[in-house]
Amino acid sequence: MSFELDIGATFTTQGTDPFDLDAEFEVETGETLVVLGPSGSGKTLLLETIAGYHDHSGRVFFDGRDVTDDPPEERDFGFVFQDYALFPHLTVRENVAFGARYHPDALDAESVLADLGVAHLADRWPRTLSGGEAQRVALARSLAIRPEALLLDEPLSALDVPTREVLRDDLQDLIADVTSIYVTHNRTTARALADRIAVMRDGRIVQLGTVEEVFRRPATPFVAWFTGSNCLPATALSDEVVPQPSATHVAIRPEFVELDGAATNASLSATVGRVTPRDGDNRVTLSLGDEVLTAFSSRSLSPGETVAVSLPSDHRWAIEDGRPE
Repeated sequence: MSFELDIGATFTTQGTDPFDLDAEFEVETGETLVVLGPSGSGKTLLLETIAGYHDHSGRVFFDGRDVTDDPPEERDFGFVFQDYALFPHLTVRENVAFGARYHPDALDAESVLADLGVAHLADRWPRTLSGGEAQRVALARSLAIRPEALLLDEPLSALDVPTREVLRDDLQDLIADVTSIYVTHNRTTARALADRIAVMRDGRIVQLGTVEEVFRRPATPFVAWFTGSNCLPATALSDEVVPQPSATHVAIRPEFVELDGAATNASLSATVGRVTPRDGDNRVTLSLGDEVLTAFSSRSLSPGETVAVSLPSDHRWAIEDGRPE
């Protein structure tokens, strides 16, 4: 079951400026597309529009069928909310079974709860659950109806880090064969779950590609910055470092920046700023004139120290971007 989306709409909320949503893309059967972007970029609005909660000027096709005018309950999409959205007056079992009663081929609540590892919570009330437990129940409720597609609105963002990491690993298996659109601002989650990533900014998709393409070959300085790459103006670099004359910026991920090599014509002289310990190495912030560069290094470095920095040619990426950032 695949999506084909062409969504255009202007949304207005009392006291705020109009917000334009303009997105066009496809999601293949069984694929997990992660929509990655900062808060306020329109990710949740996009998901809600796909689900049928908002009118828009475009079209939404699912498995070749135009569902644009179908109400949400007829689209057969599972929606997992950031805040769980469990009914407080129903037990865990009753929450999972609530939507399933409208689907003749729905899965048994007990079996879905078992798959999520929370069968022992079946008779508990939502108010007694931890965040991780509540989100597992919310996932069980969405999966119980055997949805044709799953829409997930940052379901891990409210969880503590250890719980988030465990549930993220479980999600990889749970949604592996389900056509899914997952929105998040967390690039670690995006890398872990995505088959492809759509980077969103100000209501528009600014890059759509595989994890490798988005993280290693960003289309714009914004994509480079938001996915954690260094992005330096070409004017701040020597000709030997800029991959091609038409480049406006050069992007490279911190893990590929080298601080151990000897100075050469293609290296840069930088001043060490902050050194932050990580597991096994340090995150090093470097000053390169007016620009800032981040690298990871196991070397013992001190703030104020001058180092030779190399940007290996096979990991540099030229950005030709004339669009305003």
